[in-house]
This record gives sequence, structure tokens and C-alpha cells, in this order.
Amino acid sequence: MITLSVKKTVLLTDPIAPEGEAALARAARVIRAPDSSADTIRRLAREADGVITRSKLPDDLFEAAPNVRAVVVHGTGTDLVPLAAAAGRGVVIANLPGGNAQSVAEYCVMAMLMLARNIVAVVETLKAGTWDSARALGAGTHEIAAMTLGIVGVGEIGKRLARICRQGFGMRVLGHQRRLDRLPAEAEPATFDMLLKDSDFVVVTCPLTPQTRHMFNRDTLASMKPTAWLINVGRGAVVQEEALVTALRAKRIAGAMLDVYEHYRLEPGHELLGLPNVILTPHFAGMTRESRARMGVAAAEEMLRMLAGEAPRNLVHADR
Repeated sequence: MITLSVKKTVLLTDPIAPEGEAALARAARVIRAPDSSADTIRRLAREADGVITRSKLPDDLFEAAPNVRAVVVHGTGTDLVPLAAAAGRGVVIANLPGGNAQSVAEYCVMAMLMLARNIVAVVETLKAGTWDSARALGAGTHEIAAMTLGIVGVGEIGKRLARICRQGFGMRVLGHQRRLDRLPAEAEPATFDMLLKDSDFVVVTCPLTPQTRHMFNRDTLASMKPTAWLINVGRGAVVQEEALVTALRAKRIAGAMLDVYEHYRLEPGHELLGLPNVILTPHFAGMTRESRARMGVAAAEEMLRMLAGEAPRNLVHADR
């Protein structure tokens, strides 16, 4: 257990598992944010030496909270942190790659099954309509076994998803990433164009970089099958939201299930909220009890390590 010579203060922008908070509290003072709004984070971070976050940090956080010396991303999403500003002020950033990969892969499988079986419409019709009208919606649904899954960005999540879908369902799995020679055995290498053209499900698990920003736009969405579904558990801005809304409205693709968004939060009245062919969740694909327990302890240990002046195990560089 890491101990600190002087007790430091750590802000939790989002709740972490009790095991993680207990580990943190043994060596640090813990502040729990009541919500993850930018104003709340700025205000509470003024007292903090470190921040553990699953939410988007304000771009001016380190100006508002000059005592913050360390940030741990409770996940992999480095776009949650203003990295250049952190580097300019000497703030050390770490993340936890792979900690929630199984949970997110399982979410993707759930998404494919929900979309293929039209579950949301069936449930809503059964509750508000009649048994027969709800049951009739099942006639147009699909098995996924004979379908093709395309995974864009085959990291830890993509590898697990490829294995589940190839070995468990017998699906054809295509994979696209910078190094096609590093794909797992369950995924066939594919160019981006080929993946879009051939896939019944396109799952986005890649990080946000200058090269992947708006990778899915009007032209690339138009390359997908009109019967295909898009699932995004990667980073929101990989998909150009305006183009996706247009494609969903025009039914150029069958539908989508999204856990991440271009501007992180969906504000009331957002256009996506009114579309019948999209399922929306609030960035919780990796938030199971099991993954939160693993990652809570890992985040606490990483934060204490950094506040003690040690290098983190998973250092994030400003140019990532």
C-alpha cells in the first residue's frame, strides 16, 4: 500500500467502486462531486491535488484548479482531459487501458441483439399497444449468426468482441486498424471501404485521433448497407453527429446504438433523442460492478502512486 507523507486531496468527478474509494481514503482525503457538470468540477477541483474522472473535464480546469498535479482517467478515453493544458502545467495524466474491455464487448453484443430483434419497439408496443401488434414486429427481425460484423479499431475491446462473435455466434468478423497484420485470428483484415460495404453491424471501438475524427461522415455513412446498424462505444467525435442524424432520418442505414456522443453529453432536445431508429445510453457501456471494482482499485492505486511522486503504470502523453 502506498502512503503519502502529507495527506493529499482527490476529487472523484464520478462515483467509483467502494473498494477503490476505500483504498484511496486510507491515504488521501476524498471529495465526491454531486454531479459531473463543468461548473461543479471546476469548483471542487480548486481544493484538489488529484482528480479521478470518467467525465469530460473542462478545458480550463487547470487554470481554475492550479493545485491539481495528477489526473487518472477511469477508463481509456484520453479525450476527456485537456492534454495540452495539462502538459503545459506539468500535470501527470494516466489511464486504465483494458480494465473494462469485457464489459464493453458484452455491451456491443447486447446492442447487436437488441437492434436485430427490434427489442425497443417491441417492448414499447407491448406496453402501450396490444399483444398482437407487438408480436407482429417480430416477423421482420433477424438472427445474427449469418451476419457480418465489422470492427473499427481492434484493441482489447475489439479482440474480445471478435472472439465472442466468431466463436460464439459463428459470425463473419472483419477488422480494420492501422496495422492489419496485428489483428486477432477471429478477424479478417479489411480496408475501411470494404468493411463499410460488407458489414451488417459496424462497431466503432477506436480512439479519437486527428485521423479518426469524423471518420464516419456523410460519405462514409452512405457507403454502409442500407440494412446495416452502427454501434459506437469508442469516442463520440469519431462519428460526425449531424451526418448521422441525417442518415438515420433518411433511413440510409437501418439504425444505430450509441453510448458516446460528439459533445459528450446529450442535452435536452437533442435531435438524436427524437429519432425512432436509434438506441441511446449515457456512456455506461463499461460500467458493470465487475469492471468498476477492478478499475476503482486500479485508479486509486495509480493516483496514490502519482501523488507520491512515482511514475504511473500507464502514462498518457500530451500528443496521444
